[in-house]
Amino acid sequence: MNKDTEPEVYVLPLLPLRRTVLFPMIAGPFAAGRKASIAALEAASNSEDKTLITATQKDASIESPEMDDLHRFATRGAVRRLSRSEETLEVIVEGLERVRIQNVQREDGRLVAHAIPAPVVLEPGPESEALKRELVGLIREFQALLPQLGQLNVDELLERIRDPMHLVYLLAALLELDFEKSQRLLDASEQNAAMKLLLGYMRKEYEVLKLRREIAGEAESEAGREQRKYMLRQQLKAIQKELGEGEGGGTGTQEVQERLERAELPDAVREEAERELARLEGVPSASPEHGIIRNRLELILELPWTRRTEDSLDLARARQILDEDHYDLAEIKERILEQLAVLRLNPDAKAPILCFVGPPGVGKTSLGQSIARALGREFERFSLGGLRDEAELRGHRRTYVGAMPGRIIQAMRRAGSANPLLMLDEIDKLGQDFRGDPASALLEILDPAQNYEFRDNYLDLPFDLSRVLFITTANTLETIPRPLLDRMEVLQLSGYSDEEKLEIARRYILERQRTQAGLDREQFKVPDETILQVIRHHTREAGVRELERRIGRLARKVALRIAEERELPETISPELLRELLGRERFRPEEARKEMPPGVATGLAWTPTGGDVLYVEAILLPEEGKLTLTGQLGEVMKESAQAAQNWVLSQAGRLKITHPRAGLHIHVPAGAIPKDGPSAGVTMATAIASVYCGRSVRGDTAMTGEITLSGLVLPVGGVKEKILAARRTGLRQVILPRGNEKDLDDVPESVREEMVFILADRIDDVLRTAIPELLPEDASDQANESSGQGAGGSQAARAPSFPVQHGEIENADSSGTEFPRR
Repeated sequence: MNKDTEPEVYVLPLLPLRRTVLFPMIAGPFAAGRKASIAALEAASNSEDKTLITATQKDASIESPEMDDLHRFATRGAVRRLSRSEETLEVIVEGLERVRIQNVQREDGRLVAHAIPAPVVLEPGPESEALKRELVGLIREFQALLPQLGQLNVDELLERIRDPMHLVYLLAALLELDFEKSQRLLDASEQNAAMKLLLGYMRKEYEVLKLRREIAGEAESEAGREQRKYMLRQQLKAIQKELGEGEGGGTGTQEVQERLERAELPDAVREEAERELARLEGVPSASPEHGIIRNRLELILELPWTRRTEDSLDLARARQILDEDHYDLAEIKERILEQLAVLRLNPDAKAPILCFVGPPGVGKTSLGQSIARALGREFERFSLGGLRDEAELRGHRRTYVGAMPGRIIQAMRRAGSANPLLMLDEIDKLGQDFRGDPASALLEILDPAQNYEFRDNYLDLPFDLSRVLFITTANTLETIPRPLLDRMEVLQLSGYSDEEKLEIARRYILERQRTQAGLDREQFKVPDETILQVIRHHTREAGVRELERRIGRLARKVALRIAEERELPETISPELLRELLGRERFRPEEARKEMPPGVATGLAWTPTGGDVLYVEAILLPEEGKLTLTGQLGEVMKESAQAAQNWVLSQAGRLKITHPRAGLHIHVPAGAIPKDGPSAGVTMATAIASVYCGRSVRGDTAMTGEITLSGLVLPVGGVKEKILAARRTGLRQVILPRGNEKDLDDVPESVREEMVFILADRIDDVLRTAIPELLPEDASDQANESSGQGAGGSQAARAPSFPVQHGEIENADSSGTEFPRR
């Protein structure tokens, strides 16, 4: 083609249209709300000729269309009127000519189209004239059926319109054809083809309109004014049947009716569903109530009222699955196997409601998935953390705009069975405000005596939750309301020791991270000493979440070296860790080397595991003054007062020379809030130490609650506290005798390394922590005089493990002493 005859290329703003078409020589109104469309209209209205390109989207749901999302044949139009509302631009655009889009680009937040004119090929002749007359004849017949054509003067119209395509486009606009048919007309490149296409559409529309008129007459003769809604529904059904379409393009209420007939529903639920279906048929599809009724019906049909999965009752297989996925956790695995055994003997047994409590990263959530796999049940979970609105659980009433069913019913809908395993994560982090108390709503959900007919506000039908196995997770029990806690069977998951973390890394983490990084066993070898180095110097946690991240980073570093074709080490040695993971994030925790009088080592429990706690005490010149610092809670303050008063009550026996001196107790770190009774023995030891000027042993930690009569009471979190003491290098731990049973939870490897002293009274604690302060003879004599007898003290020196006080070799007065090997 010669350059002089090349068609002009338009470069104009592009207005993408949804479900509508602008024809050449026809003006049409549009409302633009998308930012790109508004920008295109503003650019066109500010230009000299006010022109732009309008193109219809293939898929109306696409918010930001590209070239492939638009029909190629479009219309060049001119903006004739433009007005603004709050969020949209309302515009009238007059079509000028048919164009073909060659390219679409995005510039300055709007679409710009490159298009060339694409005029329709005119075909004058007998066929064209015959088609035109056929169109005119159909127009005259349509005038009796369509109000918008009734006032049309056909002869005058034909006199004014000489272009056949102008007539085609005008009739298509007047008949309000759907956008797909309109686009086919715009795509037609030949005049006669476009006229034939329009004739076919008009004949079909004419038959539909005739049928509609007949139905209207029949309905008017059968029904009065009070049944006008019914008449309109019959019209709509007949039209849809003739067009081969359903309501909204689907199968409408007929589809719901068929699903309802097939569904297995309880009788009461079926009656309610049939009532709702009857209401749905009587409500116009454009009514908001239609969507509300339809959504509720869909929910009723999708809920698993009677559908259940068969429980896998093979105990050996269940044990194998649990062992494959998790290391240790013997108590929890045993509880699941117990439930399987119960189900084998009594298939109708109620499901228990379990609560896994433990620090982050110990495997609470993943354990729920493994249990579901072992039982052969569907698994669904959602988090309750920060949940404050009761309606999130019970659902919103349907009278509210945007109402939805609650999370419980939604989870049952997703699960598709009436007996899934539902995991409610972070139950200890439930909120409460003016919108209700979600914890109170859970009382019904987690109560087997009530949840067999749980009623969601949106569903408004009783739903049986008694077959559901509920498992909740929490980091602590302190924030769970007592009535809610009473409904759950609590299973504790404590933090892992270094050896347990090493075993978990060997069995699970290494293989998982190796697979994710695409490495094989030869490319990624991590010896045990390297894993221990990562555990001790790059992580500090009760669980293994950060450990998995660090090992994953090692795997990615190896993958990077492979991708860059760099030399690979045979194994990842501890020396390579600094290069691969950077400098060590944590230094090993060490016990204090210097223990001046007034300093004692305690043990604390936190939601993330155990920790070592130092209590410091000094004497003040102010007589009788007690100062407490370190952000101590009320319980801890009372423990300090009780400890001081007990020590002063023993002033003569302990040979205290300045009992009236003031006392300042500080518990580092000062920025961290602390509370609880378990620091009582530590405070009593520190106070006795400072009053008597004697140092506490540096290798000994302690925990326990005290009373004014000198008793030592049991406390919680023993395993975590012992692991913290061992991590810090402390070799001896003083525990209340009431916690002797908790030593069974401590890993055997840890028990073999450490010395445990079981105490009945504070005297037992002081005799071990400050040997020179309270000689055994004096202590025994004091016990005998107080009615205890020597046997009580002797019992305190005979714990379950053969680690009595006599096995500890005294060193110097600083109290730095170690077990004899």
